[in-house]
Amino acid sequence: MGAGMGDGLTALIAALVGVTGTLLAPIFSQRIVTRVQEGQFERQQEAMQAQWARDQAEARLSERRACYVATNAAYRRYRIQLMNYLWDVHLGNVTDVARDELEAARHAHHAAFAEAQLTASTPVLAELDAVAKELAGAYRRIKCLEEGNPMANGSFEDIEKDLQRLWDRWKDMRTRMRTCLGVEEAAPTPQVEP
Repeated sequence: MGAGMGDGLTALIAALVGVTGTLLAPIFSQRIVTRVQEGQFERQQEAMQAQWARDQAEARLSERRACYVATNAAYRRYRIQLMNYLWDVHLGNVTDVARDELEAARHAHHAAFAEAQLTASTPVLAELDAVAKELAGAYRRIKCLEEGNPMANGSFEDIEKDLQRLWDRWKDMRTRMRTCLGVEEAAPTPQVEP
């Protein structure tokens, strides 16, 4: 009888372990599934956050690009209108149309500069500010010349030379914008022959 009891006890323990395993399997399975789902959810959240960050960066870059295009065009147009107006003053051909064109270019420049102040990177803004000051100075000197009260360095030749020099300054400004947008490539390194 001792052997039969041992076999019965073993069978009972085996049955008990089997029933316990069967009862606990869904609980353990559910916990494993929950952990897997939590991991998937976290990865999805991380992926969504990364995509959102990329979208935001792209939107900022697109906004900055649009601002730089508008600013670039406005600065260029204003400089050209200043040059045209200077020639009109020099030749004595100033008309209301010429004044209106100059003022329209000036106001477009101011609007573009105002937008750039909120959008441009610090290096670009520093260059825009310097060029804007030079354009404002040229405008003031041209107006004084037109009124017959030229300022120091306010002759036709002086102003024309400064406006021509602003063309090179504009190129530097444009290069800073391109660099800010990641468009401008670094200058090539000179090759030294052995």
